[in-house]
Amino acid sequence: MIQYQQILDKNMLNVLKDILKNIRDNGLSKYNHLYITFLTNHQKVVVPNWIKEKYDEEMTIVIQYEYYDLEVNKNNFSITLSFSDIKTNLIIDYNSIISFADPSANFGLILKKSKLQKISKKKLEDSKSKKDNIINFSNYKKTNLNNSD
Repeated sequence: MIQYQQILDKNMLNVLKDILKNIRDNGLSKYNHLYITFLTNHQKVVVPNWIKEKYDEEMTIVIQYEYYDLEVNKNNFSITLSFSDIKTNLIIDYNSIISFADPSANFGLILKKSKLQKISKKKLEDSKSKKDNIINFSNYKKTNLNNSD
């Protein structure tokens, strides 16, 4: 049986890898910036403890003006970013990545559902299932009283 989802996931990761390689080799234009959301508690993600404490499940980083030492590897990428003027090295495993986007190019991909997205979806479904005090007026259509049959 063909594993369509597995093939699609692999190729979406290849899109991100190619984007990161392009940034590594050419830098970013003054307009482009990349948002990457990933699971901080993933076993192969390496971030300082103070970041894990603050973002215990997931975190979004922005690659824009100040980034250093971007390395694109087979299973992960590493980058140094500044957090409150503290240069911090991060190693982010590709399998931990939830989504990435470049808002300036109106481009983004969701690679997996995050726990927070699942919670939000459940809350939305729960709120839809509750009865509201809303009257649907389409049930009470006005009939034409001036009917001259």
